Amino acid sequence: MTNEIKFADTVILMDAAYMDRVAGDLSKHFGEVVGRKLPKADLPLLLECLSLDGGIPLGENAIQVLFIYDKESKKMNAFQPADLEKELNNVAFKSQLGEFALYSFEPSDMATREELFLESLKVVADAKEVKRIIIVPSEEEYGEKVPAILNKVDGKEKMTVFGMNPPAEEGSYKWEMLGFGVLQSLGIKADEL
Repeated sequence: MTNEIKFADTVILMDAAYMDRVAGDLSKHFGEVVGRKLPKADLPLLLECLSLDGGIPLGENAIQVLFIYDKESKKMNAFQPADLEKELNNVAFKSQLGEFALYSFEPSDMATREELFLESLKVVADAKEVKRIIIVPSEEEYGEKVPAILNKVDGKEKMTVFGMNPPAEEGSYKWEMLGFGVLQSLGIKADEL
């Protein structure tokens, strides 16, 4: 990965299969709660929400988004855009937060999605040019391994881990609830709840 990408100040590292599963579950549940079929989640809006919750100020920021996926998760069912190979790789969009550059990575046959995610996290955490890291790991599969990596990291302004279940122990990073950004990206307004 380091040969392919020069990192930006801010990197969002996301497990696409986990993110898709969470958005799908929340869409189904909250669609019943609000009594209407919800649209697919707006992925650029979700990335903006995670960035704001991760402490990125409005302005001309350079934000890289690294999606880690496997053969089973090449296309996210709960999002628009959804295709990690055709729509979400080597593309960018601008917003009031700056430019988001999106890249998608699938592990080789020699590695798993978990191994690629954790190795990518180490590479990003070690990169001197990266000041802020936003991490969306798969909580159930390998989430408990993320704090061990982050607790060894020095020299970052901010590290934020998003999930659905608060960690048992505090670490050298900030934890945020993933569900809030997902609900926003699904178009659910607070007054509907």
